[in-house]
Amino acid sequence: MHTFFKHEKVLPLEPVDAQVPELNGAELAAMYYGERRGGDFYDFLRVSPNRVVFGLLDVAGRSEQNRIIVAAAQTTFRESALELLNGDNVNEADAMTELGMRLNHTILQVEDGVRSCPAFAGCYNEDLGILCYINAGHIPALVRDGAGIAELTATGLPLGLFSHATCDALMSAISPDGALLLVSRGVVEGKHRGEEFGLERAKAALQRPAATAKDLCRAVIEDIRKFMGTPPTHNDVTALTLARTGTV
Repeated sequence: MHTFFKHEKVLPLEPVDAQVPELNGAELAAMYYGERRGGDFYDFLRVSPNRVVFGLLDVAGRSEQNRIIVAAAQTTFRESALELLNGDNVNEADAMTELGMRLNHTILQVEDGVRSCPAFAGCYNEDLGILCYINAGHIPALVRDGAGIAELTATGLPLGLFSHATCDALMSAISPDGALLLVSRGVVEGKHRGEEFGLERAKAALQRPAATAKDLCRAVIEDIRKFMGTPPTHNDVTALTLARTGTV
């Protein structure tokens, strides 16, 4: 299962806008704060009647330097996810590991060299309430349930560094009263008077009640806006949420 997707068409110059799919018993949402300056990029895609994939990538460099890489990564993400995860008897862990390898290959191929890209990608199974994910050197995703908040830490190195690097795929249950929050490095590293916003403040936002997944995104963005006091210029500031319906 190690055949890489190859670009045979002209590479797109810009990524396309992500359309959030409707989920059965859950919601997805994502939001940027301020003008996009770096390489943050999120996408969503329904790949089967009971599976939706999503990803948040942080391609190193400014947006004018990396947008072709971002667009190529999106093409690989969408085409490979559909190919690997649309069957009835899919091994989701193997498919997500392969998806990570293909994304890594695309970034190295288009860059024709090294371009660090921390990334988190997940496949949510609506029938089971289970998330199968890879975390390639990204900020940990946060999962809230009745017992507290767990961190989904890195399962491999950032993409775009080594041609044969792989990320292990792990599973996490999203409980009926649970939600997942994924933030970019720009959120954690947002500063006010030398102090960083940090992951603990993101956890605090996840603990507060919110009516919808989009409201949870807004709460995180509002918290970082109030903390920094000025629009961010250091990096992209992005939040992505997955929440079971009615339990945000």
